[in-house]
Amino acid sequence: MSVFTPVSREQLDAFLDGFEVGRLIDVQGIEGGSENSNFFVSCTGGEFVLTLVERGDPQGLPFIVELLDCLHRAELSVPYAVTDRQGVALHQLNGKPAMLQPRLAGRHVERPDAAHCEAVGRWLAQMHAATAASSLERTSERGLAWMQDQLPRLSARQSADLESLLQALLDRIVAWRQQSPDLPRAVLHADLFRDNVMFDGHHLSGVIDFYNAASGWALYDVAIAVNDWCLDGAGALEPRLTRNLLAGYASQRRFTPAEQECWPDMLRLAALRFWLSRHIAADQHAGQPGVLVKDPEHFLQLLLRHQQVDIGLPLAL
Repeated sequence: MSVFTPVSREQLDAFLDGFEVGRLIDVQGIEGGSENSNFFVSCTGGEFVLTLVERGDPQGLPFIVELLDCLHRAELSVPYAVTDRQGVALHQLNGKPAMLQPRLAGRHVERPDAAHCEAVGRWLAQMHAATAASSLERTSERGLAWMQDQLPRLSARQSADLESLLQALLDRIVAWRQQSPDLPRAVLHADLFRDNVMFDGHHLSGVIDFYNAASGWALYDVAIAVNDWCLDGAGALEPRLTRNLLAGYASQRRFTPAEQECWPDMLRLAALRFWLSRHIAADQHAGQPGVLVKDPEHFLQLLLRHQQVDIGLPLAL
């Protein structure tokens, strides 16, 4: 969450005039992310987050609105879009698509424990259950095709050993695109990092930032979460945290034998996706004030560690 497109108080006053949120009290830009402009907005009618969408196809935004409504109906705590007096959820502000959403309670957890990880796994399975039987469908902008396109550009700049490892991953991506494995599918959050989850103590009070959400393998979403929530101080998978997140998920939906077979490759694929995207963000935003450029090296090291995966999926609980 960063501020790429500034919004003046006068502009925000005019924008909020169309909503039943009361009078504007305060607005504060949120720094720390790499894709959209976000603001905390305090009004006499409540606390909100205003998002100006900076990346991606605006045609996909109605999908996000519908997804959040679906999850809200399933009683999952998400920042659904607030509609204006005319019932409209999507708007334009300073030339950018804009949404106003309720600000969720709680705070981010920097050092999760086993209970936090179990709650994240359980929430993720509930999201997948709520969307698996729905008609919601969206192709990821950063899926296998994108990875197949981007990977050769970076692998050619690496050492011979690393280039060989990346070529093996590229071969796996090509094979999966030619014949998709038979894995359970759902709508994925696809970015369920610690800074997108709110906790009140050990109660998971909300999940935010669904702008990467897309249809795909549920297991891939699990791998993305494990790669952020379940690491030890050295950057390796911490067994207790990993097993608790997987157990939380499996308490809502059991993993399949096919998922067990694909698990190590899925962890590698999830690490690769964020290594690539962080490289792109670093190239685009290096030196830009107010934008957090995250280090791609973290996910490269994780990818290297995942050449040996010792923690499997719980197939029976």
